[in-house]
Amino acid sequence: MRVDHVSYAAEADGLNATAARLARKIGVTAADGGIHPRFGTRNIIIPLAHQRYVEVVEVLDHPASDKAPFGQAVRARSEAGGGWLGWVVDVEDLAEAEKRLGREAVVGCRRRPDGVELKWRQLGVKGLIADPQLPFYIQWEDKSVHPSVGATTTVTISGLEIAGDPDRVCEWLGLPADQTSKVIDFTFVAPHGTPGLLAVTFDTPEGPVVI
Repeated sequence: MRVDHVSYAAEADGLNATAARLARKIGVTAADGGIHPRFGTRNIIIPLAHQRYVEVVEVLDHPASDKAPFGQAVRARSEAGGGWLGWVVDVEDLAEAEKRLGREAVVGCRRRPDGVELKWRQLGVKGLIADPQLPFYIQWEDKSVHPSVGATTTVTISGLEIAGDPDRVCEWLGLPADQTSKVIDFTFVAPHGTPGLLAVTFDTPEGPVVI
């Protein structure tokens, strides 16, 4: 189990402007990720080192966005002004998490503008909606087309600041958050306040950048 990516919901000026702003701050070129037809969303990817990336995502005017939990989560966060939606952990096999959490994963897919299709299974978005400090799980079908593939940058994620309770996250993951990465520092604050991913620190050639 490892941290795979972080998701940022588009702000009021839309997906393209939000992604461009984040990419400029981080110093990495963004790329169109495509549409999630099952979720009623679309994203732009900012690929990073260490097989990680930032996903900037917006909801579409599509029936799927009202039915799919991921679409619901993105819509709610964007309507609240946008910002960090959550963090995501990658696992080789979702069976253990499905059994432990008592729920089944759902299939996700998107096709990039170059025609390459990405497929995965994900689990736990409803948990994220109910308790935004919690990550959701992803299992990639083919990691040779992982969104970080082709990244030419040394920029990577070096810290996550989470409003929440580390014991709750540990219970959800089955292990402490800091065991999901050897290079990311986890800081938990305000365990009795509104939970969620507050800030992400990026290690860049110009020094740390906090968003």
